Amino acid sequence: MSAPNTDVRSLVVTALPTPVPADEYDGCPVTGLLRLLGDKWSMLVLALLGRRPYRFNELHRAIGGISQRMLTRTLRGLESAGLVLREVHPTVPPSVGYRLTPLGQSLLGPLSGLADWAVDNEAALAAARRPVAAATSSGPNRPAG
Repeated sequence: MSAPNTDVRSLVVTALPTPVPADEYDGCPVTGLLRLLGDKWSMLVLALLGRRPYRFNELHRAIGGISQRMLTRTLRGLESAGLVLREVHPTVPPSVGYRLTPLGQSLLGPLSGLADWAVDNEAALAAARRPVAAATSSGPNRPAG
């Protein structure tokens, strides 16, 4: 195995101004990526397209519960970000296929790391949420028992 890369910038190491200006936060590439991927369907679409290209209807059938309109919107967002390529095939009727771009392919490694972390820490995250959920369910203005 190779030595760890110590030149990688990190959230912990990177200095942030205090207070963080809203326009800097909004313009941050990390913020933009998390907004793009933070919707209900984008991660699933990227994971499926990471395995192989799909035609639109095939992808629609592969994702239970997504409407055609929402799949179209999700694919357009990923396409406009440069992560997905839309290809129109000259058939009768025309068919449309989608695949990841090289940029989209390069995102699969970091997304896999995030997914692995989430699965590995699922129980700890659930346990940490319980006390907060219990404290907020009683509400701050509720009279004590």
